[in-house]
Amino acid sequence: MSPCAACKLLRRRCTRDCVFAPYFPPDEPQKFANVHKVFGAANVNKMLQELPVEARGDAVSSMVYEADARVRDPVYGCVGAISSLQQQVAHLQTQLAVANAEIVCMRIHNTESSSDCGTPHHMQGSYQQGLSPPLQPQSPELHHYHKPTAYYHRMDNSELAELLWT
Repeated sequence: MSPCAACKLLRRRCTRDCVFAPYFPPDEPQKFANVHKVFGAANVNKMLQELPVEARGDAVSSMVYEADARVRDPVYGCVGAISSLQQQVAHLQTQLAVANAEIVCMRIHNTESSSDCGTPHHMQGSYQQGLSPPLQPQSPELHHYHKPTAYYHRMDNSELAELLWT
């Protein structure tokens, strides 16, 4: 039997009851190397020993993910990756809100004979025809992800539609 990646790195004999063997195969040495570098072999051994066997696989996956993230970014680790993804989501939600506002404005312009898209009465009539209102940058869904500028706070729906249409 070939020693697992952990025993190979630690230069010790891999036994049948090795706690590392099921999770760190010999053909993936970097997997354990990063975990060992970040957490230490003794701590990983202790964590795995304290967990039920059915939970160990998930724990190892989490440790490998965090260790790889820490090797790439020693300061923030996986929190940096999560933060970056949250910023991308916020940016995309803002773009979606603007696109929805543009769609509403175009529908209003196409369904009504008047080209004055900016009056509140004009927009209210379109909403009654079944068109959905645009998402607004200051809406509660976007508030947690994006800090709107003061400019958007001062605008109502008609002003936003007028700005986007012109």
